[in-house]
Amino acid sequence: MSVTSQPTGSIPVQLRHVSGHRSRPFPLGVAESVPGVAEVAGAVNLAVYAPGITALDVVFTDPGFPADAVPSAEDLHRAPLFDVTDHVHHGTVPGLGHGSLYALVARDRRLSGVSRTGRKTSGKVKALPQLLLDPYGDAVVERGGVYWSTRVAGDFDWNGAAKPHIPLRDTIIYEAHVIGQTRLHPGIPEELRGTYAGLAHPAMLEYLTYLGVTAVELLPVHHHRDEDHLQAAGLQNYWGYNTVSFFAPHPGYATAAAQAAGPRAVQDEFKGMVKLLHEAGIEVLLDVVYNHTAEEGPGGPTFCWRGLGDEYYYRHDAAGRYLDTTGCGNALNFDDPQVVRMTVDSLRRWVTDFQIDGFRFDLAVTMCRDGAHHYTHRHPFLVAAQADPVLAGTKLIAEPWDVGIGGWQTGRFPAGWSDWNDRFRDVVRDFWVADRGAMEHGGQGGSTARLADSLSGSAALFESSGRSALASINLVTAHDGFTLADLVAYNEKHNEANGEDNRDGNSHNRSYNHGTEGPTGDAEILEARAQTARNVMATLLLSLGVPMITAGDELGRSQGGNNNAYCQNNEISWTEWDLDSRQQRMLSTTRRLIAIRKEFLAGQPYSYPARDLGYLRWFNSSGRPMTEQDWTDPHQRLLQLLIGVPGGRSTGLIVFNGGLETVPFRLPVPEELRGISTEQGSAVHTFTLQLSTSHRGDPRRGALFAPGENDTIEANSITLYDV
Repeated sequence: MSVTSQPTGSIPVQLRHVSGHRSRPFPLGVAESVPGVAEVAGAVNLAVYAPGITALDVVFTDPGFPADAVPSAEDLHRAPLFDVTDHVHHGTVPGLGHGSLYALVARDRRLSGVSRTGRKTSGKVKALPQLLLDPYGDAVVERGGVYWSTRVAGDFDWNGAAKPHIPLRDTIIYEAHVIGQTRLHPGIPEELRGTYAGLAHPAMLEYLTYLGVTAVELLPVHHHRDEDHLQAAGLQNYWGYNTVSFFAPHPGYATAAAQAAGPRAVQDEFKGMVKLLHEAGIEVLLDVVYNHTAEEGPGGPTFCWRGLGDEYYYRHDAAGRYLDTTGCGNALNFDDPQVVRMTVDSLRRWVTDFQIDGFRFDLAVTMCRDGAHHYTHRHPFLVAAQADPVLAGTKLIAEPWDVGIGGWQTGRFPAGWSDWNDRFRDVVRDFWVADRGAMEHGGQGGSTARLADSLSGSAALFESSGRSALASINLVTAHDGFTLADLVAYNEKHNEANGEDNRDGNSHNRSYNHGTEGPTGDAEILEARAQTARNVMATLLLSLGVPMITAGDELGRSQGGNNNAYCQNNEISWTEWDLDSRQQRMLSTTRRLIAIRKEFLAGQPYSYPARDLGYLRWFNSSGRPMTEQDWTDPHQRLLQLLIGVPGGRSTGLIVFNGGLETVPFRLPVPEELRGISTEQGSAVHTFTLQLSTSHRGDPRRGALFAPGENDTIEANSITLYDV
């Protein structure tokens, strides 16, 4: 039975409360002990921000209520939350123990007078006997089509497992889905595939450490539900961007055994996953969705916030209509301090109870809009998150846009935050993918100037916010959009399986199919696609900033041209582990690039590149410094980048050829290398070829060249030299 909205109707339950006993409006949620309040054996303090309600009760079962039973009226106790302080309803509740199912019930609702927005309301006061979740509940349980909050004991044996604390400059993010990453992996037992336990299985830990990534960024693991229209169509919200609870892990990603055992087992499995990833030296980041909720737009289901105070929890215009800057029907109101507080409290829970290392904030601009609905980099949420001592040291990553007016804010988040860099994404796609398509059809590509800006960490984009290249989360693909394999195999999106007649998804992808749309047996086309994909991956991993790889891109994973697979919990979205020779080379190349990146950074001062950009020297095909004409000439598609730090122990030369022809070039001439030293402290005497993305490049690995010597670089390829 699906949950569409919490049931209404009278509930004849047994009354329980502690008459005349003090309670406190903080902390929100359930607390066993509260400073300044005498403890009552077997009782808890419950506090709920419910500004739309004048009188609130809690109904609950006994702690030992059967795990598979549906509560009836006879099973429930009721306790009124008699005290109200600044719209927080609170009271002392006996018998609400660990394992109790509980829900909130409004005895009446404030529907008369003038609302917070100044809009006149109906003037009637009536009961709203509807079951509502506690926004701070430890877990959410579905019984008979009804959501209940429940209490979960938070103790867990971490056995000394510590957070890896990977510096941002050394971080390599791997964006993955719990199900998609493990569902088809042959080395993971069937019962663990698609689960938290599967992600922490030795076979997956071995793969992640073999690849060399330092952080796994999980698509949403907050408790979420499928939208009503997806349920009607027989589909699921696979990505999970439809939150029911900001404090509870999603039970559907736990093993069947853990789900059967209940919320405590689900949370222990999640914590066990984090523990094992940490022991493997891998951080765990969460993609979090605080910008909207699963209650959707007007007429959507009511589970929690809408019933507790719609006009406070959600943004409205002067006429009382929802202001939707998320495209999901509603937008949480971060102009309300209690919404900010709820979000920060949620983040604290994940950092303390679940040992999470950082967060990527979906549509973060919505969370930073002021009372006039404008983005501000001094928003109270940004200040609170940055100043909070519990969140200190966590990675805070913004998706720096939403769908509202003024929604694009890349580069404008404050110090302490990093931004998803969509400009990097677009430039790299243009240079290697779209430009190649244009040139092969008689058109013209762009110059190398934009590529150089991206390679250097998009410095101009971030300097106004006082941040360095480490503020740039470099990505070329993500869960939303084409995979890397599809970026080079499709000119058009193919989202028919989503049931929206291919209207959904972005139609401007900067993609190129290399001559044939979709699958082909043409070896020449397949090799051209593979080489372009290697170029993109190499550019991502050799640029300044923090790279993010979409899981499966290193394996050539395809979604069959679907660039909006949010509702495809099937083989379209799952990673296939049976690789052909081209996919194996893609994996090998990605792994080598990660190793090269790590080796290079290990040889630099710790502050690099946050404080000291060192030298980035750009050369043309003659081995001379780039001229203004070189930078602006769209026919000049060859660029040499010498990168390093004075006093560092490592220097590299990267040569990019975005043209259609194999061309000769001259390595940087000796007189232009003065003042640049090698690891041994001597002048540059030799360039050693380490890697080429060309299909004929690997046999030349180890070849030696002197400064000013000539070499050739194949069309549409990258060559990397050690210095």
